[in-house]
Amino acid sequence: MTRFHRIALTAALAVATGSAVLAQSFTSSQESSDMTSHSTNVTTDLSYSVPGTHAQASQRTVSVDGQAAKLLRYERRDGRNAGLEGEHFSAVVAADGTLKGFANISLDLAGKPLPTRQRSEQIAREFLQQTAPDLLPRMKISWIDPHDEPILVQRDGKSETIVLTGMKVKARNLADGRWFWVIVGSDEKPMVFERDIVWVTFPGHRKTEKWLHDSWLKTQAG
Repeated sequence: MTRFHRIALTAALAVATGSAVLAQSFTSSQESSDMTSHSTNVTTDLSYSVPGTHAQASQRTVSVDGQAAKLLRYERRDGRNAGLEGEHFSAVVAADGTLKGFANISLDLAGKPLPTRQRSEQIAREFLQQTAPDLLPRMKISWIDPHDEPILVQRDGKSETIVLTGMKVKARNLADGRWFWVIVGSDEKPMVFERDIVWVTFPGHRKTEKWLHDSWLKTQAG
């Protein structure tokens, strides 16, 4: 089982001379971190699990529905299945500190039994209560079903796509009509979380950018 370290992602929106600066600091749960900021700063502490086997591979500014955000990517320190469509942990954090989502795509979670729908809903609600409680009051679950995510792995010098399956709890926030979901992995932990997803009903497609989806990132790189 992959060893996880509990870390805190501190996202501070510093407002100075009319511009906004997003600053991040990462600290282990065993340590405390103090951030000195101007009185105009807005700071939000967010916690989620990043595998201890991973190290930060990249960070860049992206746009999510017209708003600035940071995309952070972590890959395995040993280089196993590195690169786009391989194993990784990615997160998107808005300029105001809101965790827009994360994805933990790990080969260690593949090919194992999934939690039941009832258990998956329980895990999802507990996660939302801790991480995004504002989504709970007007939450309407659409469905709970298995969901597949591909991983490109290297075996005997050849590339092979492995299917990573989790139990997806898809819901709508009736307060604003936007979608969100939690995909629970075989280890009974959130594997993927996305929120504030704008869906265009006709012709029927997602409007919000897919920064946590490597297949989409590949099309943007081209």
